[in-house]
Amino acid sequence: MSVAEKQFIAFDYVLTLDSGEEIDRSEENEPLDFITGQEQIIPSLEKSLMAMKVGESSKVTIEPEDGYGTFNQELIQEIPRDQFPPEEKLEAGMSFQTEGPQGPLMINIVEVKGDESVTIDLNHPLAGKTLVFDVKIVEAREANSEEIARLTAAGCGCGSESQAASCGTDCACAADGQDKGGGCGCS
Repeated sequence: MSVAEKQFIAFDYVLTLDSGEEIDRSEENEPLDFITGQEQIIPSLEKSLMAMKVGESSKVTIEPEDGYGTFNQELIQEIPRDQFPPEEKLEAGMSFQTEGPQGPLMINIVEVKGDESVTIDLNHPLAGKTLVFDVKIVEAREANSEEIARLTAAGCGCGSESQAASCGTDCACAADGQDKGGGCGCS
């Protein structure tokens, strides 16, 4: 069976950079799953998976422009330290997620300059990187209504309908759906 539009797809993968450095992989017996046509994975990866059959393996190379974009120097910015909670101990290398005008935004701290300013990088951590996916289609079939609801729910985080289903135990949301700091450990 070929992978088609609006299908439930499960695939095993190993993600490396073109240098060979391993970045991520699916856990044994826990393939990554998604519904085709819902923009849940990198579009060029999805297109490659849709051309494959169940049981087929392939190596898929994604150039930066088709993955997380090219590195943009303008997205490195210096902002006042008081833009962060005063009790938060900030260190270079820390990352956190916030809500931007177009949805979730990953912020990486590059440098902390005392109490005056913080240099942040708004590029995705994989921006400018060529990605190499070793993939194997494990399952491809028509999605059932439960999977469609689970895998296409909009949003993740405090107050979102998918919070209860998709947030890990490190979610800092209170019972009233309000963020109590620390963000959401969406998985």
